[in-house]
Amino acid sequence: MNTIISALYAHASQGRAIAKDLALRLPGTLPHSLLDLLAAARETCFRADAAFFTCGIINAKSGACRENCSFCAQSQYHRGHAPVYPLVSAELLLQRAEYLAAAKAACMGIVTSGTAPSQKDFDSLCEAASRIRASVDIRLCASLGLLTREQGLALRQAGFSRYHHNLETAEEYYPQVCTTHPYSVRVDTVRNAKAAGLEVCSGGIFGLGETWAHRIELAHLLGKLGVDSIPVNFLMPQKGTPLEGQPLLPPQEALAIIAILRLMHPSSDLVVCGGREPVLREWGNLVLSAGANGIMVGNYLTTQGTSLQADQDMLLTLGVRL
Repeated sequence: MNTIISALYAHASQGRAIAKDLALRLPGTLPHSLLDLLAAARETCFRADAAFFTCGIINAKSGACRENCSFCAQSQYHRGHAPVYPLVSAELLLQRAEYLAAAKAACMGIVTSGTAPSQKDFDSLCEAASRIRASVDIRLCASLGLLTREQGLALRQAGFSRYHHNLETAEEYYPQVCTTHPYSVRVDTVRNAKAAGLEVCSGGIFGLGETWAHRIELAHLLGKLGVDSIPVNFLMPQKGTPLEGQPLLPPQEALAIIAILRLMHPSSDLVVCGGREPVLREWGNLVLSAGANGIMVGNYLTTQGTSLQADQDMLLTLGVRL
């Protein structure tokens, strides 16, 4: 066993995070070390005693976004085919919460397109959250774009416990992904949510054309920011976007990404979200072996996911209790 893998197991056996410099050496050991990576990541997850959970989302406002994120079909800059509609009703949000709670999802994410919601939409979402929390046993996560600390405090008071805002990729690669707003405002949003007392769910999309160094730089920054949950998305190229011709990541590479994120973040939630089905295919049930302790169930923002029943059957087969 080489020294890199020996060091990996030493950290995993104690549930300790690996440092950035060790993480940067791991991709060079692939593909031969993949099973070692998965085993070490699973051991790290076990040592951290991370409970498994599922979450779901609702696309509460879709399309007509003024940002030019290269992967997104909702951008006005692209020729994507995402639906366009205003903020859905509080009744529909309540129905979705009841549906996910019945499926034993721990959390529902309410997602809106655009840079940030209008004051009218923001107030409506706060009112809806208060209504949901009064009647449904499910945690609420808001994903509303850029956020001030004051807005974070209002969301927390309304009943939201977590805020989601992906950094998407490393700062160095970010200009290849979006140019209509700087990376710094994304980081500020994460900090504002933390300052407001909200848990923060922040990760990225992998397969945008970034390097391993970019991936590990992103993971390192997420650790410095102290995020509570890391959503792992794999690019699903959308027609009409600049990345429509980007190839899917190989499943082995996707599993290695999950494993290295776990090794760098032993005690954060690690949730596999968009792209799980087309990228991992028959390898999908190995996300738990790679160190994930959560999956997103149901459909995504503009694409279909696995049916709730199929995911429940998979988890039952693996002996996972929600």
